[in-house]
This record gives sequence, C-alpha cells and structure tokens, in this order.
Amino acid sequence: MDLLQYTFFQNALIGSLLTAIACGMVGTYIVARRLVFISGGITHASFGGLGLGFYLGTNPIATAMLFAILSAFGVEWASRTQNVREDSAIAGVWSLGMALGVIFIFLTPGYAPNLSAYLFGNILTIATADILWIFGLAAGLILLFSLFLREIVYVAFDRDFAVTQGLPVKWIEYTMMGFIALTIVLSIRLVGVMLLMSLLTLPQITVNLFTSDFKKIMGGSIAIGFLGCLSGLVLSYFLNVPSGAFIILFLVVLFLVMKAIKPLFRR
Repeated sequence: MDLLQYTFFQNALIGSLLTAIACGMVGTYIVARRLVFISGGITHASFGGLGLGFYLGTNPIATAMLFAILSAFGVEWASRTQNVREDSAIAGVWSLGMALGVIFIFLTPGYAPNLSAYLFGNILTIATADILWIFGLAAGLILLFSLFLREIVYVAFDRDFAVTQGLPVKWIEYTMMGFIALTIVLSIRLVGVMLLMSLLTLPQITVNLFTSDFKKIMGGSIAIGFLGCLSGLVLSYFLNVPSGAFIILFLVVLFLVMKAIKPLFRR
C-alpha cells in the first residue's frame, strides 16, 4: 500500500485502468470481426513511426500514431477497393513499418533513448500527458459504443447483413479502424510493440470460452485486462523488468486455466 504514495505509481494505476477499458472495447470488435492480424500489422507498422520520431527528434508517439492510422486506413482501402488480399496488405504494412523503423533508428545520431520501453513496454514510465491521451481515447470509445453499439455489432458479425439494412458500414469500418490504430499507439507504453497484439485478443478469447454475448465479452475483457496490468505493474516495480512480459504471461496462464476448468462449468 505504500506504493500508492508515489505519483508515478498512481499514474501507472490510472493508466492501466484506462488502457484496459480501451483495449477491452476495441479488442472485442477485433476478435468478433477476426481482425487479429490487422491489429498485429498496425502495431508493427507503428514501429516505423517510432523510428521516424527518434530520427526527427520529435515525440515518437505522435509519428507512430500517424503511421498507425495511415496503415489502418491503407489496409482497409486496399482490401475493399483495390482487389488486394487482406493478408497481403497486412504483410506489406507490417514489413514496411518494421523496415523503416530499423532504418530510422540506425540513422539517428547517438543512441535512441527509452527504445526498450516502446518495444517491450514499461508501465512505470506513464506520465500525466499519457493519461490524458488515454482518457480521451477511453471516453471517445465509451461514447461511440453507447451510441452505435447495435450497428457496430452488426458490422462485426455480418457485414453483408448490415449492408442490406442500410447501415453506414464503410463509415463504421473506417471509424473503428481509426480507433484501433489510436488504441494500439497509446497502449505501446504499457506492453510494447512486440506484445501488444496479445492484450487486444487474450482477454477476449478467455471470456469467449464462457459466453458469446458481445457486451459480456467486452466487460469481462476490461476486468481481465486490468488484472493483467496490475500484475505487470507490481512485478515490474519489484523486479525492475519491463511490464509487458508479465502482463502477457498472466493473460496466457489465465486463459490456459480457464480452458482447463471449462468442462467443470459444463458439468
């Protein structure tokens, strides 16, 4: 409890909750629409933005956000209008982002500071500015899902049916892709580029073992994600290691345990 006296720990705790809310909501849409590899492509494409930010001496999160949004819209545009296979488009932005990131980082004079925090995550480095950004993201997602939950669910589960109902499918798809990109970039400081895809999928598939209800999956994912972040927060403080690995380890172990005990619930 003495840890709560430190400002950096308070920031990490608040950031963990807000990130869990954003990843829980966006991740449920990702899993429902089977966009897991798109999220991975966007995540790794944002590495190019991080490298560009280091090279230009600007905020790497801002340039990573630009790369992520362009990659998300690019994949959606290419797969829908240019007859490019979705997996091919994802592979393209994934490889391009990683290649550009490596090039820019090696061209950066001196040593790129805090690079490991972006690759593997360090929850203890979350600052007040990061919290404000994540709060704005979480608030925007809550508002969006509150107003358009039914339409989002229709598009996620059956796009063709949503089109026949006259819903603004393209608007919903591009809006959600934009929010996916923002969530990915603003969560990089928590678990890092290498492990972020797991935070967007493991809580959802764990809850999905017991229910197929979109709202329940979303709520359960937020709770599990927050528990994972808490475990990573405490262990990263005491062991002085990146938090991302412990967060993902917790989520993997929890999924395996829930998978093992699921037959007991059936009985």
